[in-house]
Amino acid sequence: MVKENADGNSGVSSEMSHKCGRLCLGPLTFHSEAVGDRVSLSHGCRLAERTGDTFKNGLLFSSRPVKPQEKIRLRVERDSFLWHGALRVGFTNVPPSARARPLPCMAIPNLSDSPGHWAAPVHESYCQAGSELEFWVSCGGTIYVTSNNSRQQKLLTGVDLSLPLWVMIDIYGQTCSIFLLGSEKKGKITTSRSCPAPEHLPSPHIVNLKNAISGVSSPCGNSDEYICCPDMEVAAGESCVVCMGSKATITLPCGHRCLCARCHPKVCQQFGTCPLCRHVISAPVEERSVSGAAPRRQQALQ
Repeated sequence: MVKENADGNSGVSSEMSHKCGRLCLGPLTFHSEAVGDRVSLSHGCRLAERTGDTFKNGLLFSSRPVKPQEKIRLRVERDSFLWHGALRVGFTNVPPSARARPLPCMAIPNLSDSPGHWAAPVHESYCQAGSELEFWVSCGGTIYVTSNNSRQQKLLTGVDLSLPLWVMIDIYGQTCSIFLLGSEKKGKITTSRSCPAPEHLPSPHIVNLKNAISGVSSPCGNSDEYICCPDMEVAAGESCVVCMGSKATITLPCGHRCLCARCHPKVCQQFGTCPLCRHVISAPVEERSVSGAAPRRQQALQ
């Protein structure tokens, strides 16, 4: 979500400042307030559905600015052949927090005819239920799209890169529901990726873990934790999500380093899944010492 800084300029909230590591682009979700009248958000503002008997009022914006060459990944969850046309995608220099409500009913032409907005329709064949799309703006200001790893298609040119860009999506026509999968930006050597959206813990699942595991110390400190990028190393110093009192030294097979050495065997024995994503613990996990010594392998209990 975007908020005003002390100097009056639009800034990025604490959600945007969170990063799991050097290669993390930060969380990417749909903006929770700047949504069309017919849009319903769920699953951490990553699932967006157009409700009601209409083909419009499905506008969405990203929760943070995105970078040139940052590929936005989404999946079409549901479509309908009652309408013509499909998803519209693009970018805007106008922060979602600066928009008047209610939002315009369509990206094209209501927004695309206004300065600072660039949107184009995606072909219906790209937007069938189950299709996975990627779209991005190049360093030259051209918007491209691919679907299910097909050859990239140029949508439009002339995007102004001199100001921050937010993603702009219109759940239009045949497209009824989409899920935001995240984003990635490939470099010459490494690839940066967005991470899952922050979640406020303890969640009901974590609470059940705490209640079920005997002998675990009571929660302490800040309970506002987050899910880490599964494929990136997390900075040391994070607390165990179960006891909240010890350092998390165990990296589970899913990539989440979220348990201390004391809670890990109990979670494995009694639950057998990751406390954060519920991935089955069925492979060796990694334990890192506080001093940063080389990891050693420990067989997880099943």
